[in-house]
Amino acid sequence: MQVTGFYTMNVILPDGKSLAVPDGATAIDAAEAISPRLAKAALACKVNGAVRDLSSALSDGDSISILTFDDPDGKSVFWHSSSHILAQAVQELFPTAKIAIGPAIEGGFYYDFDTEKPFTPEDVAAIEKKFKEIAEAKTPFKRIECSLDEAKKLFGDKGERYKLELIEAIEGAPSLYSQGNWVDLCRGPHVPHTGFIKAFKLLSIAGAYWRGSEKNPMLQRIYGVSFPKQSMLDEHLTLLEEAQKRDHRKLGKELELFSFHQEGVGFPFWHPKGMVLYNIVLDFCRREHIRAGYQEIKTPIILNEELWHKSGHWDKYKENMYFTQIDEATCAVKPMNCPGGLLVFGTVPHSYRELPLRFCEFGLVHRHEKSSALHGLFRVRQFTQDDAHIFCLPEQIEDEITKVIGFITFIYKTFGFEDYKIELSTRPEKYIGSLEIWEKAETALKNVLEHQKIDYQLNPGDGAFYGPKIDFHIKDVLKRSWQCGTIQLDFSMPERLDIEYTAADGEKKRPVMIHRALLGSMERFIGILLENYGGALPVWLAPVQCRVLPISENFAEYAREVYNKLLESGIRAEIDERNEKVGYKIREAETKKMPFMLVVGEKERAAGTVAVRQHTKGDVGVKELREFIDGVLKLAVPGVNTVSLE
Repeated sequence: MQVTGFYTMNVILPDGKSLAVPDGATAIDAAEAISPRLAKAALACKVNGAVRDLSSALSDGDSISILTFDDPDGKSVFWHSSSHILAQAVQELFPTAKIAIGPAIEGGFYYDFDTEKPFTPEDVAAIEKKFKEIAEAKTPFKRIECSLDEAKKLFGDKGERYKLELIEAIEGAPSLYSQGNWVDLCRGPHVPHTGFIKAFKLLSIAGAYWRGSEKNPMLQRIYGVSFPKQSMLDEHLTLLEEAQKRDHRKLGKELELFSFHQEGVGFPFWHPKGMVLYNIVLDFCRREHIRAGYQEIKTPIILNEELWHKSGHWDKYKENMYFTQIDEATCAVKPMNCPGGLLVFGTVPHSYRELPLRFCEFGLVHRHEKSSALHGLFRVRQFTQDDAHIFCLPEQIEDEITKVIGFITFIYKTFGFEDYKIELSTRPEKYIGSLEIWEKAETALKNVLEHQKIDYQLNPGDGAFYGPKIDFHIKDVLKRSWQCGTIQLDFSMPERLDIEYTAADGEKKRPVMIHRALLGSMERFIGILLENYGGALPVWLAPVQCRVLPISENFAEYAREVYNKLLESGIRAEIDERNEKVGYKIREAETKKMPFMLVVGEKERAAGTVAVRQHTKGDVGVKELREFIDGVLKLAVPGVNTVSLE
């Protein structure tokens, strides 16, 4: 399609090609010139790296990409626009409600409200109805530029205390967005009009302190999700329903793996079966680290305050650290393992010939998370990181990071995760080290990814305070993304803790430090595993691989004989000798999601066989005990993520 008018400008498309557009053209004009179909799906645009409204005017030479719902930035704009519709709906129904913030989040959006009374289920139904009315009106989102004084007067007259507080923190002129007569303080951008939101659902209500501080008022947070098609919403709600069934907190209780108690809020209690799973994961990772050339160390949980000042963690993590007094000195419970690894390295002199030196540590750390942020194993106050710190020469950086990427890929594949994405996160607002060092570190990570032809997304400003990082986000069977592995390049901490090696010329030099974790934390990764498999773990990970079920007490002796042979063969087994009907025993074993059940009665005892049942599949036939054992042992190998004996 050709754009009418004089072609006086050229804009650059994502593939590097140039597109001629008329002078004064907007982003939607450019989208029409590319494809009417693209223009119809367009939600916003990205101009020279900044996300903007489609109505934004273009300039000659601008780099432009059109954002749809398939783009992460497009989704964010769509969901943020939906949060504005939610806020308008609430204030039209509850005029005294005060609005706080309403961002897009992973998987949807929310808006916080200060109301006289809690919202009821009937209120939520009314809000959804009003939301639909506003969406169907197709009211345009309009950007309004104003001065600070004008913004203060507008929201001051309405008594919007939270907006006034936000305005006080704004540097420069604020911007507003209107949809009809309803106006909100907002940087934008937004979709062109409310009618783009064709399918939506309000999901839940939770309490949330203003700005996350318990000293501030408690607000009501309404969560929602929206899509451009009803079919997409239907699919999403189905996945949410399945996710609720797979909630690791529910599974942890049902499968007797772990629990949480008021006597230790945020600290998981691991039960015997949970410890079996925990140790299977830990032992596998430990074994593979040794094979990959790592040396395991263990550093103290409590270290002197001065160390945390030197490392830079004090300024960054002080509010989330636990402290104690030892010999009249202030000490901190470690929130991270890296300073201890540096002390180990610095204990003895090192030559360049020893590098790279790879230390791994399954280190227990503690961080004081707010109680409102705690979430099962996903967010706890005590967890074990599968940490490692690699000390290397500058010329070894690319090779070492390439090896770590391969190691992470192998570990994920073994646990059944083959779909993941990679992000490169650069210098944050608060950092240590010089800009020169940061540029050097960021360039090194980019070189590795590009030389290995690895696709990645840039995540500006989200690096660790001591260096840029590569993060790995795995996808589970419900298409959810989980950030697990990380590789962080650090030139600063070796300098701050004064560690060195002797170079080939005899001079003392600083090694480069690579921080890395494969799983992230043992606790969180186990939670992800449970939800990915819905608790029905593959044989090699299952805490109990088989339960023996005698039909009656008459066959208890043979059942015990089978049970003992399973144990002798290295199979994790249980025996159910209760005086219950076998059907009851089978149903209970099914709820425990054990891979196999062996039913034994007169026929099995006489023939020396077992009647095998498989979780969710039922009866799979009678087998010789040795045949069954051999089949299970073949499945009990790391990386075999199936259960079937066939």
